[in-house]
Amino acid sequence: MELEALCCPHARAWEKDMSQKNRIIQTYGLWFLDMLCIFLSYNIATQIRFAGTNDWGSKTLHYLVMIVFLLFCTVYSYFVDWNRDVLRRGLFREFLAVLKFNTIMLVISLVFVFFAGWSNILSRIVILHFAWINLVLMYAVHILFRRMMRNMLNNELYATKILIVTQRAMTDETIERLHSQLDASYQIVGSLSVDDLNESDLAGITEKMTQIAFDEVFINTPDYTPKQIAPMIDGFERMGVVCHYNLELPDGGGAASAPGTFGDYAVMTYTRFRSSYKRLLIKRVVDIVGAAVGLVITAVVTVFLAPAIRLDSPGPVFFSQIRVGKNGRRFRIYKFRSMYLDAEERKKELEQQNEVKGLMFKMEEDPRVTRVGRFIRKTSLDELPQFWNILKGDMSLVGTRPPTEEEFEHYDEHYRRRLSMTPGLTGMWQVSGRSNIEDFDEVVKLDLKYIDNWSLTLDFKILLQTVGVVLFHKGAK
Repeated sequence: MELEALCCPHARAWEKDMSQKNRIIQTYGLWFLDMLCIFLSYNIATQIRFAGTNDWGSKTLHYLVMIVFLLFCTVYSYFVDWNRDVLRRGLFREFLAVLKFNTIMLVISLVFVFFAGWSNILSRIVILHFAWINLVLMYAVHILFRRMMRNMLNNELYATKILIVTQRAMTDETIERLHSQLDASYQIVGSLSVDDLNESDLAGITEKMTQIAFDEVFINTPDYTPKQIAPMIDGFERMGVVCHYNLELPDGGGAASAPGTFGDYAVMTYTRFRSSYKRLLIKRVVDIVGAAVGLVITAVVTVFLAPAIRLDSPGPVFFSQIRVGKNGRRFRIYKFRSMYLDAEERKKELEQQNEVKGLMFKMEEDPRVTRVGRFIRKTSLDELPQFWNILKGDMSLVGTRPPTEEEFEHYDEHYRRRLSMTPGLTGMWQVSGRSNIEDFDEVVKLDLKYIDNWSLTLDFKILLQTVGVVLFHKGAK
């Protein structure tokens, strides 16, 4: 049975309880923005009151009042978590929530200031201006943040794609039940019925799913024994996707397992991901900052490199190609063009001269590369436009190499697992002497080593090693 016939698209999603990943973004994002609003509002109020004068009393104590406001914001947000339902509040409820927060903050903080003996230097005009400015600013920021979060949750790139494996009679019920319980960041991309599969199909069906873009799978097969379903779970584990199994508890091999809930189903979840979403959020912030700096450098380099590329050979300055990203997502990668325009057609003629065993193509003296192309490849300047991919979120500064669609068509579950993290501009195999690697399986081994041992420290270590690789051309292709 063809896999396409088993899968059907579903794209409906409701806003319910936030997933862990989006909860972290919401909690820490709004906390930071609220702190920024307090800081800006207090300084604006100060400028309104004291502009052009030096009648500030003790300036130190004056700004210590702002520190009290900031401390209150941190403590109140942590213990009360007043922003937990920000996406479900309407405009009027949001205004009331912001008003309540500001009222409690002013009352408690000013009581503290009074008993601390700072009230004699406290400007009432500053507090009055701060009260209305912070109320307006914080409300506006919350509305913009709500809009940004909703856009992000509906973005194809950030959505968590769910594949449902169940029995035919339970398909509609399972889909509807998950729709009613999962938040808007989850997108059901297909369903698979196990009723028409024999025992060998159950064990090998995951091999036919490597080309489908999905991040997690939910298995709801109460009439099948754990022993029957265990090979399927092993296959998903090899692919590197998160697997939620309803009710039964089979052995998950090398994947970490934990009991919990998925929607309102009691499940055992199997996953190889052993880090926290907080660290992934930090990784994303570093990517955005790095991409911004990288794009500035790219703009400067383009001024000098664009004429050289155009004069060296006819064609565009930039090269773009569809690549396969995290868990099978397609995206368009950008580079400075380093080859002649007929490079893809000529590749077929050169297949017999491939110097890498497996699914990668590489030639030391590739005749398709232009003179300028050899220089920018040796110096890695051809990779600079990928900072745009990093800013968009298609790629990360550090990750695994994104394969072409042609390569991806030949992936099995083992190879597919190297796509369980966002691909990167650089990675472990690039800093391990990429010119000396002659077997694609060695690339996969290094990529999986990176995924299984990922940490922020490892990312920074690879970034530092990449600088050495670029400066000394070690392993450059």
